[in-house]
Amino acid sequence: MDKYLVIAVCGGAGSLARFLIGSAVMSRFAGRFPLGTFLINVSGSFLIGALMTLFTERLTLHPNWRLGLVVGFLGGYTKLSSFEWETYVATRDGNSWIWFLYVVSSVAAGYAAVALGSYFARR
Repeated sequence: MDKYLVIAVCGGAGSLARFLIGSAVMSRFAGRFPLGTFLINVSGSFLIGALMTLFTERLTLHPNWRLGLVVGFLGGYTKLSSFEWETYVATRDGNSWIWFLYVVSSVAAGYAAVALGSYFARR
């Protein structure tokens, strides 16, 4: 199957899974804390850690498996998993200052971008 189609189909499945799981969790545990998103981000981070380790260290599979599951499904399911994997790789490879800079700058710049986008949308 064409890699773009694999990514699109699996990305749609990941987005649907995010919606269904997030909605189910929030309907049962409604509150101020966004538990649905939290659980999705943590489970997506677990999955990307397991899958990328399997794909890079243990298994030899067609590249479309990685594209479909990691880029597609987890890309639709959560963006945080990629962020967490990249932070883990920097730490694992001994680039402690890189992971720190990446985490702090990503959170700060991301928050600033949300605030700026919201500001401009209100004008």
